[in-house]
Amino acid sequence: MLSAKSLFQEILDNDESFRLFCSIAASGETQGGWENARIAALVPPGERELAPRITRHGVDEDKHGRIFNALMKKRGLSPVEVPADTDYTMLLERQGIGLAHDKLKSDEPLSVQDIVTYLAHSRVTEQRASEQMDLLRKHFADHPDIGRAVKMISNDEDNHLAYCHEELLRFAHAGHGPAIHQTLRECALAEIRVYRDVSLAVMDHMGRILGWPKAKASVLAAGIHAVYAYERIAGWRRMVSLKMPERRDALGGPATAAPEFA
Repeated sequence: MLSAKSLFQEILDNDESFRLFCSIAASGETQGGWENARIAALVPPGERELAPRITRHGVDEDKHGRIFNALMKKRGLSPVEVPADTDYTMLLERQGIGLAHDKLKSDEPLSVQDIVTYLAHSRVTEQRASEQMDLLRKHFADHPDIGRAVKMISNDEDNHLAYCHEELLRFAHAGHGPAIHQTLRECALAEIRVYRDVSLAVMDHMGRILGWPKAKASVLAAGIHAVYAYERIAGWRRMVSLKMPERRDALGGPATAAPEFA
């Protein structure tokens, strides 16, 4: 019987599929770390108090990248080149979601609207990250090799999501509500398309590595399309709602250091 647990266990048990999984994850987290560092450096003068939280967000993402690389190193594996069709962050940028890298590479300060766009984009993508890590935590929190990493990253992603909710609500109260609503909706609808495409691509690559029969690959692809259909009709709405989180000022303190995994 196919299940999320059995599927990931199969990926985990094979060196090549595990290496691809960790390489994709590490690349995305490292990219997120760079983006947040640049945004923190370019925060407009009136929002400088937000810079330490954005920096903390980036530090966490960099830490996650190091953790995934350490998990590979622990098994004597080295990273592989990430296939372009599995590059979630790059594909989102191509859809015009988030802040363009050309803008982040310049030295021009960002606008308040840029910060709102960044937070809305993060609120959507951190929802996905939080849900994915929560699923892994549910099934693999006690795993001897990856359990500690899964718990740490899951906790961080929950903090990131709480931070996005709190900051977006602050901006909404300051009069940016309509812009936030529109940006969240655009980001969510684009994200679910990209997530579908990346999921199909990842499963295709994993299927070739693990030698999945055509029937199994077809069932998995059908499941991915079914999730997208649900998200396109109604599921995307969970990504655009805002509520004050239980974790207040979730990124207000120092980042937690990554334990030695390798």
